[in-house]
Amino acid sequence: MYYYKFRVYFDEVEDFVRDVEILANDNFESFHKLLYDCIGLKGNEFAAFSICDPKWNKQKEITLMDTSDDEVYDEPEYDEDDQYSTKSHIPTFVMCESLLKDFISDPHQHIMYEYDFMNPKVFYIELQKVLQTDEPSLFPRCTYKAMELPVQLTAADIPDPDDLELDDEDQDSEEDDLFDGGYDEDDFSGLNEIQDY
Repeated sequence: MYYYKFRVYFDEVEDFVRDVEILANDNFESFHKLLYDCIGLKGNEFAAFSICDPKWNKQKEITLMDTSDDEVYDEPEYDEDDQYSTKSHIPTFVMCESLLKDFISDPHQHIMYEYDFMNPKVFYIELQKVLQTDEPSLFPRCTYKAMELPVQLTAADIPDPDDLELDDEDQDSEEDDLFDGGYDEDDFSGLNEIQDY
């Protein structure tokens, strides 16, 4: 039985690397789960793989869910080469139905993994080796990790100002700090007067 050894890069973090291994007859959904586990993603966002040529141009897309629309709409007609066409010419597949071996056509196959389209993260994956194994139960697995993703605060992590309570002593100490232990009321006596110019 054959397995693939991939190296994963993330441009936004210097020296970020993951080496992962997965069976050739496993599907892209398993690959997706392996990646979000070893990278440290939450795993609850939309994701997609793109099979790329050596220059990272997308050739095929493999999505977590079927995004095709069953309903038929009247689409405007475009010429094949029309630059204003909104229709994608990239074939789309679903992860759970797509085996890795059916999409690997290059000894250094390039794959792009895009995660969370609201706060996009793009990982670049390159096939390193195709090897044989007699122990398929060992896969999928991560064999090497370097660097971590930066921690990003979400709206849920930021406390609501209304929930923050300051007791009277904290409030007094903040005022003392601001006015260096006290203030002279006469210094502020002219603030409420209206001056004529």
